Formats: sequence, structure tokens, C-alpha cells
Amino acid sequence: MSHAGVDIVKALLADAGLLTGPIDDQRAAMDAASAGAPPPDGVTLEAVTLGGRGAEWLTPDGIGRDAAVLYLHGGGYCSGSLNSHRDLAARIGIASRCAVVTLDYRLGPEDPFPAAVTDAAAAYRQLVAEGIPADRIAIAGDSAGGGLTVATLLALRAEGTSLPAAAVCLSPWVDLTQSAASYQRLADLDAMLSKENLDFLADAYLAGADPRTELASPLFAEDLSGLPPLRIEVGAHEVLLDDATGLAERAGAAGNDVTLTVWPEMIHVFQAFPGVILPETDESVAGIGDFLAGQLSR
Repeated sequence: MSHAGVDIVKALLADAGLLTGPIDDQRAAMDAASAGAPPPDGVTLEAVTLGGRGAEWLTPDGIGRDAAVLYLHGGGYCSGSLNSHRDLAARIGIASRCAVVTLDYRLGPEDPFPAAVTDAAAAYRQLVAEGIPADRIAIAGDSAGGGLTVATLLALRAEGTSLPAAAVCLSPWVDLTQSAASYQRLADLDAMLSKENLDFLADAYLAGADPRTELASPLFAEDLSGLPPLRIEVGAHEVLLDDATGLAERAGAAGNDVTLTVWPEMIHVFQAFPGVILPETDESVAGIGDFLAGQLSR
């Protein structure tokens, strides 16, 4: 018996065009789906510049900015925006009782790899320079943003910058070769992603760069040691399942504190969908919030 909520989401996605067609069409579809929605009640939005890029602070009522979650949106490195992920980021802020700042990092193909990594690292450094200690910052992201989260940690480590207190990866895309077995095994169950579309987006983002370079595909990093506590969540019915489980296995083997949750029957970044349709959304976001609150209060 199928999951009723997932069936509803699949029907909604069938004609949405979020990950099909030319990149401009995908961007338009993602923006249309969000319609520039305001943050949830009880969250204040402030537009700022961070690391030379546009950004938004999403601050729950009664919460200061002595701690922060830097949120990196998904969209295959070629789409996604402050608008598209405002609601999800704000809900994570409410759940974690922490201010969240989302980043409008540069996208391919106009600004190919490693522009997104450069922007995310610069944003993090600015948060620290403005007085938020590294141990009071977390980095989180979904899909490409989940891969970018790990790539940013590796870039910061390489330059000797103190790493944040924690990181969260939702359905992370950490292997831009699309070579995992789950692409074939789960192709008929994934309502959003396909190998063909991710090949297209990877080519647009990489612009000829080696897809196995670690800042593009952190799964292939030679050394994943020394990372902060990492929470990884993924749906059991998405083609990126092996990306997530592979990252958890390799990061854990390198000595890091890793928590992996595989949600039965769930699809790609299911946390973005309303809890009234997918109750697992609220359960997942609550768990992410508790994890972040615990790590940032140390």
C-alpha cells in the first residue's frame, strides 16, 4: 500500500516542471511554486548582504542573533533562491529556536563551480567576523545545498578556518558523477529526480571541471576527518539515497559524529512539503531543530 501523502505530492509534482526542461524554465517553476511566500507567523525577515551576496535573516520572535544557522538552498546548483526555501529555512529556525540566514549563492551555468563554494565560505567567514563564534554557528542545506554544506566544511578546513558547531544535510547530492546504484534501483519511485536531469545540471554547474573533485563531490574527498557533528536525512524512495548513506558511512569511518536517518517511503527533500500532507515533515524538522539546539547551546 502506497503512502497517501506521497501520492498527493507526486500528483502535485507531475506538472510542476521543477526539474525538467531548460534551466530558465526550472528556475521559473521553482519560483512559481514558492510564489515569494512570506516566512511563517512569528518569524521576522531582514534582507542583508552576506559574503558579497544577497541573504535573508529569518529570526523567530524572542530569539537573538548570538547563534545562527547558515542555510544553503537546493536546486541542482542551477536554480533555487531565497524565495524558494524561505519557508523550510524558517521552520528549521522555529524548531531550533535559532536565527537562520539563507544565502543567494551564485548559480551555474552563469557562475560555475566553484562559485557556490566560494560564496558559502565567504558568508560563513562574515558571520564569524561580525561576532558570532564558530561554535555558535551551524551550516545546513538540502539536495545540492546539502552537498554544498559538506564542500564548505572542507573548504574552510583547508584554509584553516575554525569549523562550525554542526552541520545538517537533507537529501545531500554529494556525488556529481551520478554513478550510484540507487539511480537504477529507485528510478521508478523517485517523483522528482532522475539521473538524466542531474547529469544535465552537473554538466551545467561543473563547466568541464572534474566531477570527482572533492569540493564538487565531497563523497570522494580523500580525507573527511575533523568535521563537526553531522546529521543526514534522506528518503528511502529517492535516487540520492546512496549519496546520503555513502556520505554517512565515509564520514563516520573518518571518526566523525554522524547521525543518519532514512525515512521509509519518503521522497526527495520531503521536509519542504506541508506537514498536513506528509506528517513525517514535522517529525523530521522537529528532530533537526533539537539537534541544532543541542549543538549550538554547548
